[in-house]
Amino acid sequence: MFTVLFPALRASLLLWALLGLVYPLAVTGLGQALFRYEAQGSLLRSAEGAVIGSRLIGQQWTGPEWFHGRPSATTAADPADPTKTIAAPYNAANSGGSNLGPTSAVLVERLAADRKVLDQAEPGLAGKPIPADMLTTSGSGLDPEISPAYAALQVRRVAAARGLPKEHISALLAGHIVGRTFGIFGEPRVNVLELNLDLQNMYPSNRPRD
Repeated sequence: MFTVLFPALRASLLLWALLGLVYPLAVTGLGQALFRYEAQGSLLRSAEGAVIGSRLIGQQWTGPEWFHGRPSATTAADPADPTKTIAAPYNAANSGGSNLGPTSAVLVERLAADRKVLDQAEPGLAGKPIPADMLTTSGSGLDPEISPAYAALQVRRVAAARGLPKEHISALLAGHIVGRTFGIFGEPRVNVLELNLDLQNMYPSNRPRD
């Protein structure tokens, strides 16, 4: 029995040391040394230096003076009844999509209701085709980026809310459009948090963020 037990224990201790200590410490050390910004969460800061979010996780923006992100379908436990859930946009503790397919009546009703609210808020878009990410949610519910087309449709509203020429906001947006990764992967995109940070730094708004 001992001829089998001792080699098994040695192998277990060796694997524990390698995979439980050496490997995690090595990966953590390399991450901090070579990719410190990414390893610490890709955090973004305000002009005062306070951490206000991560460029990898979307946030809720509702004021007319801000660029808005993609809708989020994440949820959280209902404080009144823990057995139920309530809508909690961009809840990083519960990443996930709605899992509703194109034949879902709930999804169709939600999209119709959201489109009605959008048309009332921005009459200029009423009845016009809009980018899909303007109403649909992402698979993670935490998508920090939107399409350039969606961002461009918000330029007029943001400029009017801040009392600026539309050309100023368009130029700022153009500088935040990122192309396909390596020219072939993904789609052109705009990081909403980074864009809004530069927007506030260049053209400050005195209104508190909603």
